[in-house]
Amino acid sequence: MGNIIIRNIKKQDIPKVVDIQINGWKTAYKGIIEDKYLDIMNKEEKIKKRQKDYMLNGFIIAELNDDVVGFCRYIDNNSFSTEVEEADCELLAIYVKSNLKYNGIGTKLFQYVKNEFIKKERSKMILWCLKDNEASKKFYTKMGGKIICERPIAIGDKFYQEVCFLYNI
Repeated sequence: MGNIIIRNIKKQDIPKVVDIQINGWKTAYKGIIEDKYLDIMNKEEKIKKRQKDYMLNGFIIAELNDDVVGFCRYIDNNSFSTEVEEADCELLAIYVKSNLKYNGIGTKLFQYVKNEFIKKERSKMILWCLKDNEASKKFYTKMGGKIICERPIAIGDKFYQEVCFLYNI
């Protein structure tokens, strides 16, 4: 497989990160989220959003053979999920190229984030996952998370349920 390097994102990584995100949605959410939403995902729009995000702390990529093969965003506070009061940090997104899943890349990204939170003396990490995304739920459970609640989320013009995983770190 080669050596997976985890590092902070650079501006030139953004188009590759967006490709991974869009392709990840189109494969992971096929049959879960309406096709019409998946078909109109706009790369330029996503690039603009990621350009705002990349300046913030907590945006890392996984690199293999000089290619971006995954990424992760995280925040060391609970500003996004106030309904889970005990949480003090959140893993916001974790993606791996679809054809490279099950090679340890997601685990390396997850462990990196967990170690960053430990250094900052955080103890309760959460992440949200679509309730019908069985493959991701299996991974998050394997990483030690427990589902503690769920909530509706609007994607396009439809509502879906997502579940919250809690980790004691």
